[in-house]
Amino acid sequence: MCLSAKAGFSFYLAGALSFILSFPVLVRPQTAPAAGQETAVDSPPTPELEAELKPAPPTPIALQKAALGDPKPWDPDWDKAVEAALPADLLSPAIERQVKPLCPRFRHLSNADRRAFWAYFFQALAGAEAGLKPTTNVRHTQPEVAVTDTVTGHIVRQEGLLQLTYMDADRYGCDFDWAHDKQLPEHDPAKTILLPENNLLCGVKILENQLITRHEDLFSKSSYWVTLRPRHPSFIVFIKQMANVPEYCGSRYHIATPSRRSLSPAPEASNAPAIGAHSTSTSVRPAFGYALAAGSNAPGVQSTVASH
Repeated sequence: MCLSAKAGFSFYLAGALSFILSFPVLVRPQTAPAAGQETAVDSPPTPELEAELKPAPPTPIALQKAALGDPKPWDPDWDKAVEAALPADLLSPAIERQVKPLCPRFRHLSNADRRAFWAYFFQALAGAEAGLKPTTNVRHTQPEVAVTDTVTGHIVRQEGLLQLTYMDADRYGCDFDWAHDKQLPEHDPAKTILLPENNLLCGVKILENQLITRHEDLFSKSSYWVTLRPRHPSFIVFIKQMANVPEYCGSRYHIATPSRRSLSPAPEASNAPAIGAHSTSTSVRPAFGYALAAGSNAPGVQSTVASH
């Protein structure tokens, strides 16, 4: 190769490498952070998006825990993580039908207010599922729900703020690293599945799958979370946590009580439905079978974590 050709090739190679390296790294490292350190799951929000992020109101259980001396029952940064991760489909006015019982004015809200609504929704869901405690985990022993986690090889255990499982990493692309976590103590906050942002952003992916990919209702018999299944006893626990939904939504549900219609108790259910369950179940549209009574500010709602 002549000298001029070599020089030209070197110049081309340097330019190509410079172009490639100008892109952000899209592959997230699978190694877990050091104890007590949380890593950002996604790229930092753009300035335009940052301007749309705002903290959601506290849920009843957050207020209750604060009154009992918990200095930080819910971190506003978790709201921001949820809001920044929301896909466009969950911000579209077309999703209003799904959320109308909880936010009748969703279609008319700004994107910033829609994001804050979803942040509050996930805070309420975390309150109903785990009492806002990031290291909560539950293992069910009932034969119908004690299935094997396909990632861990053990009986499935729901973990973290939204009570998720390691096999959700395969199902929904969540950032859980069992190879790392299995070496840590059960409730170690450094476990990838217990990191609040990891857990919440996995929840966003699960909800997007339910509402957008599978075109199912928010409140459905086949919802991932039993607290979103209207005829399950735990549903009322979630509804109570929606008491402080942002006022601009146009409706505030303060107390949820069973209606006169008798609801037969649902069997214990897992947050990890069997493969194929989604395709055979039918949607349940709200009316929920509950009377949602509105009033003044909810008097200290006694909050209990939903039993699955």
